[in-house]
Amino acid sequence: MSQPDDLARMSRAELEALVIRLFGELSELKLLVAEQRDEIARLKGQKGRPDIKPSGMDKGTMPNPPGGVRGRGRGKFAPRVSVDDRVVKAEVPAGSRFRGYETFVVQDLVLQAQAIRYRRERWTTPDGRTVLAPLPNGIAGHFGPELRRFVLQQHHHGQVTVERITTQLRAFGISISKRQVMRLLIDRQGEFLAESREVLRAGLQTASWITVDDTGARHAGNNGFCTQIGNDDFTWFGTRASKSRLNFLDLLRAGHIDYVVNEAALAYMRSRALAGPVISRLAAEPQTCFGDHTAWLVHLQRLGISDLQVTPNPVRIATEGALWGAVTAHGFLQDAVIVSDDAGQFAVGEHALCWAEPAKVPALRSSVGRQAEGHAERLVHKLDTFTALHRAAQQRIRALIWWFYADLKAHCAAPTTRRRGEMRARFDRIFGRRTGFATLDRLLERLHANKPELLMVLDRPDIPLHTNGSERDIRCYVIKRKISGGTRSDAGRDCRDAFLGLMHTCAKLGIAFWEYLGDRIGIIGQTQVPELADLIRCRGQPA
Repeated sequence: MSQPDDLARMSRAELEALVIRLFGELSELKLLVAEQRDEIARLKGQKGRPDIKPSGMDKGTMPNPPGGVRGRGRGKFAPRVSVDDRVVKAEVPAGSRFRGYETFVVQDLVLQAQAIRYRRERWTTPDGRTVLAPLPNGIAGHFGPELRRFVLQQHHHGQVTVERITTQLRAFGISISKRQVMRLLIDRQGEFLAESREVLRAGLQTASWITVDDTGARHAGNNGFCTQIGNDDFTWFGTRASKSRLNFLDLLRAGHIDYVVNEAALAYMRSRALAGPVISRLAAEPQTCFGDHTAWLVHLQRLGISDLQVTPNPVRIATEGALWGAVTAHGFLQDAVIVSDDAGQFAVGEHALCWAEPAKVPALRSSVGRQAEGHAERLVHKLDTFTALHRAAQQRIRALIWWFYADLKAHCAAPTTRRRGEMRARFDRIFGRRTGFATLDRLLERLHANKPELLMVLDRPDIPLHTNGSERDIRCYVIKRKISGGTRSDAGRDCRDAFLGLMHTCAKLGIAFWEYLGDRIGIIGQTQVPELADLIRCRGQPA
């Protein structure tokens, strides 16, 4: 801003207004500097600022339980294993009368190292062939299935590092090295990787909504990003070097590598302001399906689209559209809503914004041009105030948002057409008002611009109001990153993502991860666990 000509000639009211405005600009500059410092620290691989405690918006709008009844706490529970009955004799004097038994259940765990030498018979048939007796089921390599299950459970479910697993096994009497433990975690895991891919496909085919989020990741010594996709039935993780919209659409293809130009793809291109003549060229071509990225780029080059130097980039928009066309062609996300925290890469298809987030709180996007994220009450709460009028306006808006959020939850429980219209009108009154607090007014204006995505829940009351599920799922990934660091090989990265996703999916389907591992590894006598993708499809069928 320009300096006033003469401060001495300004009245007291004008000076106070000037000071308040300068305080507001200073606050915005401080936020901008803090964001830049965090970004510099992230690029240097350093730790960022600690997470701020949650606002409790979602919990604060929950009704109190009737009669002060609290949730079920700790208590007795039945063991999941079979109970071995043993009779304990008592020494009693002669003439005593037997009064039955008193039950006392003890749970125990037996860890015992075992080495088995299999002497495999070898025969030579009359025609000269050599016949060697096969190993028992579940034996793959020189380490048994129980040991393999223990290593996978400890590393993925227990968050135990490879070094500590090696130390544990040696203490039990197992002769094993750190390299061999790494092989047990990474080598010959193709079946688990395939099932993880099928879980994603089944989830995207049956889901009426999904929540998504991402977090930082380290792979091969470079910074990357891990994207979480899931809902109440499944969880899937994918780590890539980028978190662009191209990357997200590629993940939504669930392992398919084709590009498809169909009505969904053309509609996407129109929504992204791709030039009409370019769309006409793509639509006029008889070939609509392309096997891989190379074939797609050759097609764009042949049509002359790659040579266009315009904004937006026609190659990028057309590629995004073809990826979205492939997603719909494979039957994924049919009429499904993607709920996110308003990160730009997730704004595809039917998109909704979350209202409250429990852990990750973004800083207020100031006048640098970034769009405000969808955590309305938290963003208002984070504003810096300098006068009593500012604080009163902030508290009034926060109260209105909390009230509105509670009524949104009530609408989801019992939706009505009348309430839907009333909620839309209330949204306009809350986020369309002007308080005189310039920074707050700009925030309300940006949030009002997100009205269709924030109020998607009025038309789709089945979708969640938040991305808490994604935050809970991705927390284990963050913990593993802090404990074990990054991955080095692509196989290690894929196994880490697959097993974490399978572990969360098992929990959502009510399956013990220990039993799941035992069945997939082939341990004799283990309870059979159906394919997780089949269970997801069954749960996705209408009742």
